[in-house]
Amino acid sequence: MDLSWLSAFLVGAGCLALGYFVGASYPATIFLNPRKPKDTTLVSTKKKKDNPKEPFEIEKLADVLDDFKMILVVRNDLKMGKGKIAAQCSHATLGLYKKLLHRAPKALNRWEMCAQPKVVVKIESEEDMLVLQERAKSLKLPTHITIDAGRTQIAPNSRTVMAILGPIEVVDDVTGGLKLL
Repeated sequence: MDLSWLSAFLVGAGCLALGYFVGASYPATIFLNPRKPKDTTLVSTKKKKDNPKEPFEIEKLADVLDDFKMILVVRNDLKMGKGKIAAQCSHATLGLYKKLLHRAPKALNRWEMCAQPKVVVKIESEEDMLVLQERAKSLKLPTHITIDAGRTQIAPNSRTVMAILGPIEVVDDVTGGLKLL
């Protein structure tokens, strides 16, 4: 008679019992987060930067407006190559996406539901880009400006591309006068 199935059953049952004992005896947080919990009895001395940030105003618009898009504003005066522009646009898109992920998830979802439209336009100077950013901020639109490290084509710390996301009508109010790249 072959007893290998019986021994396999007994080993499995033993593992199940051991798993149950360990799970019942120790909280799951020991295994999921090995760090010690912070002492909450001390007075918090956290800086403003450590506090969770407020949601963006655009989050409210995601409930009422349907069509969202992202505009990528590229500085034309830097004379970047096509590959450099593509990389900088990718950095700007990802930078704005990360900024919105926790502070405006509804707006980000609305943009994703619209097939993530992205339009690339050009602007002639850094000063013009900063004026455009102030205009976007005055309309409560989130922005992200990519700053290049300067390892290849352009000077270090150059502002290369600005990403803006929001309802089409509001974004067009900011960037509607710019030409496509």
